[in-house]
Amino acid sequence: MIRLDSRDARPIYEQVMDSLRRLVVSGAIQPGEKLPSVRAMATTLAINPNTIQRAYESLAAEGYLHPVAGKGCFAADRGDIQGRRRETLLNRFDQTAAELIFLGLSPDELSRRLHAVSQP
Repeated sequence: MIRLDSRDARPIYEQVMDSLRRLVVSGAIQPGEKLPSVRAMATTLAINPNTIQRAYESLAAEGYLHPVAGKGCFAADRGDIQGRRRETLLNRFDQTAAELIFLGLSPDELSRRLHAVSQP
């Protein structure tokens, strides 16, 4: 499910966030599915619960998780994730595409790669 890499320069909470985000986007974690408690996830990954709490809070701010007081965190519905996160990703995409074109990638090749990603 979640793998942490001690050689990765990113903080552990970012690695947890990226893994959970990927699981939600891929459908491995279904909308409405309850995530493990902070303590259970921390025990499973052998890390500090504060690290998991930070990752959960950040993913909730992005719209990927929906915390319910006294019940835990749940994966958000796709519609709930849109909005600010969509705009953030589109800006990042535009910057990345511009840099790839600057580095010699043709718009056609970029389009082919985008098309390949969108195929189920």
